[in-house]
Amino acid sequence: MYEEFTQNRIAQLRMQKNVSARDMSLTLGQNNSYINQIENKKALPSLQGLFYICEYFGITPQQFFDDGSAYPAQLADLVEDMKKLDASSLEHIAAIVKEMVGNK
Repeated sequence: MYEEFTQNRIAQLRMQKNVSARDMSLTLGQNNSYINQIENKKALPSLQGLFYICEYFGITPQQFFDDGSAYPAQLADLVEDMKKLDASSLEHIAAIVKEMVGNK
């Protein structure tokens, strides 16, 4: 279960970043087929490899495994920016988000 999720999640995040499996592999310091082998269910990253992959995407392992978040890197950036806001601004943003979610 987690194996397939891990492989699919890497593919999902890589496509969102619009980078090839080869380029990602080489950026991670691996052979050019490293990510391709993972995505094609022929291999799994080591724990250290998974940490490097998370770092590459700019997310934590917790965010990586949060299957309720399709865009963890964007969400993490948004949360970091929101931490800088005052209470009033956060209330306004919360109201906007609730309205947007309610309209779906």
